[in-house]
Amino acid sequence: MNRKQFLKGIGLAGAGTVIASNTFISNRMLPSGPNPPSCVIIPSETAGPFPLDLTENQTFFRQDVREDRIGVRHDLKMKIIGNTNCEPMPNVRVNIWHCDKDGNYSGYASETGLTYLRGYQWTDADGIVTFTTIFPGWYTGRICHIHFQVWVSSVYAAISQLTYPIPEKNAIYAANPSLYTKGADPLNYNQDGIFSDGYAYQLANLLPNTDTGGYDSYLEVTVQGSGITALREAEPETGGHFKLLQNQPNPFFEKTVVPFILNTSSDVTLEIWDLAGKKRSEISKGGLTIGNHQIEVNLNTLNLPNATYVYQLVVKNANGIFRQAKVMTILN
Repeated sequence: MNRKQFLKGIGLAGAGTVIASNTFISNRMLPSGPNPPSCVIIPSETAGPFPLDLTENQTFFRQDVREDRIGVRHDLKMKIIGNTNCEPMPNVRVNIWHCDKDGNYSGYASETGLTYLRGYQWTDADGIVTFTTIFPGWYTGRICHIHFQVWVSSVYAAISQLTYPIPEKNAIYAANPSLYTKGADPLNYNQDGIFSDGYAYQLANLLPNTDTGGYDSYLEVTVQGSGITALREAEPETGGHFKLLQNQPNPFFEKTVVPFILNTSSDVTLEIWDLAGKKRSEISKGGLTIGNHQIEVNLNTLNLPNATYVYQLVVKNANGIFRQAKVMTILN
């Protein structure tokens, strides 16, 4: 299977069943944002004039969305929790997009065909997703912000935006006048058409990072659902022929097993992909019967370095080929 087929297999139809851990950003970020956890569903906002469908282009499956854009490094960390029990939600896809330092969005007008500052990943076992980007600029009529979508399933997605504390944000612009040539953001929250009706649950923290020379942000986002929402049970990508379970143990060090249940006799292949969308290994098992099965994954035997991987089970039988994927979270 190539990268395009893999991404198609974990696209919108499977958005609620794929997770990704993003461990390249360490735990240096604070475990909570400026507002305490409250299980209040994130306000729904317009997708904006420049959302695009990030699943249309395999380029967007990535953590580092900067491409050629220059600006102050910005590592964004988000934690997705369910409103029914205030617990982290794994297995959800998070899309982000925002303007560059000058207020331009890729994909439109003079930027048509460009893809910078857009990307998607999946939340890990702790409900966390991370991106490396640049700190966004601002443009007339809008305060500095980032758009995001949380795809819980193919029938439900939360669409919202986040912003930052004004003093800290404008301090970045003031300290980097050669990059952010428009200077301080002139708007406050009440003057912004999106945040004027409230922003408490959309205010990310903003902290300097001496290791990267940039800034870290964190936002906790509450959406409809719980750890495993019933909405995801209706996902069609397995065709009812199998169920892929979370690897055990997870997280793990060197070894883990991937359990699955076959409802139809099938040939199966377990594919292991890195977070850049490159297939690193696969394990095939032919002629498996109906029932419970598991495949052991040993990073040493497979000559894989410690990292976080998406694992995808490909099931082939007389009815067709079906796929489902999750993520292995490795403890370093």
